Amino acid sequence: MSYAIEITDLKKNYGNNEVLKGVNFCVDRGEIFGILGVNGAGKTTILECIEGFRKYHFGDIKISGSIGIQLQSSALPAYMKVSEAIELFSRWKQTKMNHSLLIALGIIDLQKKLYIELSAGQKRRLHLALALIGNPDILFLDEPTTELDVEGRISLHKEIRRLNKFGTTIILSSHDMAEVESLCTRIAILNNGTISFIGTTDELASKVNKKYSIKIVSELGEKEYSAVNIADTLLNILNEYKQKNINILDIKINRGTLEQHFINLSKKGV
Repeated sequence: MSYAIEITDLKKNYGNNEVLKGVNFCVDRGEIFGILGVNGAGKTTILECIEGFRKYHFGDIKISGSIGIQLQSSALPAYMKVSEAIELFSRWKQTKMNHSLLIALGIIDLQKKLYIELSAGQKRRLHLALALIGNPDILFLDEPTTELDVEGRISLHKEIRRLNKFGTTIILSSHDMAEVESLCTRIAILNNGTISFIGTTDELASKVNKKYSIKIVSELGEKEYSAVNIADTLLNILNEYKQKNINILDIKINRGTLEQHFINLSKKGV
């Protein structure tokens, strides 16, 4: 199967600072691929190199398909109308805006408004709409829900899933671990200029050997257990309490958040 994106031994320096030290990964067609890393890890640099905004010093980037880009920080002229922005980008891409997309993103009723009059959430949705003109095969989203309220985040997540359902490959860079865990098919963790992990969130959990936390509340109080195999561990715990004739009042099972696994992986430096 051909990939949507193939990155081979990508290196990038800022002066004497080597930000990317030979990054390798591939993105399958039709997946939502997340790029994670602490501040300054090089997430935006990788995206900008792939998008063509930034030159890199060594390596190879292959892209299969047309692309749309929503930058981490975007702005339009303050007194440009929404309709004018749509017309400008449509002419530049030599196509027409999909009317149903404007409805789905809640842009249809904003077209007479000036850019300066839009809320942060409305601006984010407009930028996404502009990135989607021409129905690109691959969509780049750099911190897409920054400054959005809860309602705006839910709305944007819904649209991301809808786009992916219809075949759009999505590359997502985010600081929001819950967002990445909810949306992404696979993730790559950038650590000290290289990819330290690539795989699903479940595979990340298994890698740090802390997939499940089991909290037993009994008549004697609370006790917490760690487990990789939830079924076997829980069965053994229940048998132990039964043999000791201890009444169990509550059982809480926590898979552990992506953020916890990410922090553990970063500490190990693997």
